[in-house]
Parts: sequence; C-alpha cells; structure tokens
Amino acid sequence: MTTDDSVQVSVLGLGAMGSALAAALVKAGHPTTVWNRTPGRADGLLALGATPAGTAADAVRASGLVIACLLDHASVHDVLDPLAGDLAGRTLINLTTTSPAQSRESAAWAAHAGVTYLDGGIMAVPHMIGRPGASVLYSGSAEAFDRHKPLLDLWGTSTYHGDDAGLASLYDLALLAGMYVMFAGFVHGAAMVAPAGITAREFAASAAPWLSAMTGGLAGFAQVIDGGDYTVAGQQSLEFSHLGDLQAASAEQGVSTEVLDVVQGLIQRQIDAGHGAEGFARIFESLRRPA
Repeated sequence: MTTDDSVQVSVLGLGAMGSALAAALVKAGHPTTVWNRTPGRADGLLALGATPAGTAADAVRASGLVIACLLDHASVHDVLDPLAGDLAGRTLINLTTTSPAQSRESAAWAAHAGVTYLDGGIMAVPHMIGRPGASVLYSGSAEAFDRHKPLLDLWGTSTYHGDDAGLASLYDLALLAGMYVMFAGFVHGAAMVAPAGITAREFAASAAPWLSAMTGGLAGFAQVIDGGDYTVAGQQSLEFSHLGDLQAASAEQGVSTEVLDVVQGLIQRQIDAGHGAEGFARIFESLRRPA
C-alpha cells in the first residue's frame, strides 16, 4: 500500500511530538496546515513547506483530516469544542495522551458533532517518529483507520485495536506502566552498585542484555495468567521469589528499598493467603484485587 500524497492534513499542536508528526507528513508530500496556540512554533515546519493557520478554526477548515496532538484532554476540548460545527463531516485523529475514559468521552463528543473519530497512543519519543521502532496504537473508527493507514504508517507501525475508542489509550498506558517499572528497577540496581564504584554506564552494559533475555519469559507468564492455574509445574514459586535478600543488600548499600518493597508486598499478600508454593505470576491476583 502506498501513500496518497494528495491528502490534505491539518495538525493542531506543535510541541515536540506534534512538530515531529507534522514534519513527517510534509516530507512525504502531504499538503499540511499547522497551528499552535503559541506563535513561533511553526517556523521550522514552514521552512519545510507547511502552511500556517492563524487560528485553530482556519486550520480545521483547511482539511478534511485533522490531527490533534495537544497538551491534555482539557486542552483538546478547549480548542475543539468551539469548532464542533467546523469539524462536522471531517475526520479527527486525536493523538493527545489521555486516559481510556477520556478517549471514550472524546469519541462520544465527536459522534454527537458528526465527526469521524480515531484515537491514538504514540509508542515513541519525537525523534523516533518515522523511524524503525516507532509505533502508534489506534482505536475508534475502523473506516478512518483503513482509509488513512498509508498516512498513519509514515509515523511508525500502525496497529488497530478495535472500535472501542479507549483501547488504544489503555494499551498505551499499560505498556508505559511496564516500561516505567522496569526503568525504576534498573535505577534501583544502579544505586545498589554505585557505592562499589561501579558507574551506571557499566551497570547498564550488564543490565540491558539481562533484561532483554528476561522478556522471553513474558509469554509464559501470560499463558499462566490467562489459564488461571498458578500451580503449573516449572514456575518459580512465590516463596522462592521472596525479595528479603535484595532488600537487605540494598539497605547495606545505603539504598532505599521502596521499589522492592512494592513488589515484595504483592508477593507477601499471596504467601499470607496460603499461595506461597504457587508461581510468581500469581501477584497478578494481588494487583487485580487490591488490598
């Protein structure tokens, strides 16, 4: 499938991410109108060939396809609510980071206004847009996704998660949760070895391949969780997974155990409930049913 460079696009919001999205469109040959609440953000894009809009209304009227990449959910409504009439009959792709509930609320607002709505979660930082490794998750209008997929693929791998507009955001935030917890674990490890004179860069050289290798176990965890049987042979038990030694070693190094304490709390809750011999994946139940 090839891109149709005749598609006229308007991009609302020219922060680092919005500018990266717009630049990819301009470079691919799409006539692109850009607008930002704060003047001056468009200068680099204008040099590439983008067309400036004096107001958000002007930007919306310029194109049948409108991309919003604004600060937050409130800013989306601040900008777009007054333009509901202008947006009617157009397609809105909202790439602003929002919660699943906010995404669904925006989809309902769009439906009421006669706007075709597609929600997106960007799994990339700005400099990754248009490069290998970037991906964007979508949910909402299947028709909009299918029609504009060649354009969407300019930004990264495009994946559609269904007509529930909140699912892209849900996937996005769930993946980020995994990322941030992993990063926190790495930083904790770096803090542990620092008193021994080991730099974070040296530690990263060991941590990166180790953590990468450990991701191979995710499919196994998923199978156990989906099956609901935490007694399946071959799993590391919760009792064996007890983090007491890690907590003690951290304290000896003068390092806070806060990161480990959270995980140990999830483990201990299941041990206390009589599940100590079952697999580590059972902490899923601690998370699903908070204390």
